[in-house]
Formats: sequence, structure tokens, C-alpha cells
Amino acid sequence: MSADGQARNHWFDDEAGPVVRPYAMTRGRTTSEGQHRLDLIAVVVTEPDTGDPDSDPTLSPEHVEIVGLCRDVPQSVAELAAELDLPIGVVRVLIGDLVHAELVHVTRPVPPAELPDESVLRDVINGLRAL
Repeated sequence: MSADGQARNHWFDDEAGPVVRPYAMTRGRTTSEGQHRLDLIAVVVTEPDTGDPDSDPTLSPEHVEIVGLCRDVPQSVAELAAELDLPIGVVRVLIGDLVHAELVHVTRPVPPAELPDESVLRDVINGLRAL
């Protein structure tokens, strides 16, 4: 078993659930700066120049894990909550902390209503082919 797995099991009791309650992870906060942008489909991306988050003493293990998960593949807020097995509200606060610390940024998928119509794209392709 990995050290990460041992650390996670250390803070979990099968009968009682997590030893550290979610509100303790956020120091009792229910919101953070920029949280209004953090809906379930918002995508979290690690900043390219982000160093090793383990060396930052101000970050909790959950913060470090979020940065690590988003480093390889951008993750949605919902995916992060599922992976961390934490409530969405807690994950939003933690992500807000990371955005404020400039370790990650959040992007939003383009709404379908704002995507170009398929017929317009076909007309453009046909016009290019005609050249």
C-alpha cells in the first residue's frame, strides 16, 4: 500500500466516516473568492508554472491532491469531488483557495448555444474547397 493510501486510511474510520469533518478542511468557510464561477462543469487546470505543491506549508493535503489531479488532465469540479470523496461545497472552497493562490485556473466549457451552427461550418468548408 502506498504512503498516500496509508495517510488517507489514517484519517478515515469505517464505522464513523471521516475523522476530519469537511467543514474543518475549509476552516469553517462555506465560500471563497471567485466561487461564483465554480459550477459542477467548470474545468480546473493547473497553472503551467506551478511548482511542487508539497513544498508549500500553507496547503492542506486536499489542496495538494487537487493540484496533482489537475496537473495531468484538467478535471471538472464534479470529477474532483468524486475523486476526493468530498462534498461539492468543500471542493469549491478548496479550489477557490487554489485559484486565489494562482496554482490553478478555472475555465468554463462553451455553452452549446454559443457554438457555431453545423451548417455554417459546412458552408465554410465547402467554400474553402471551392478555392
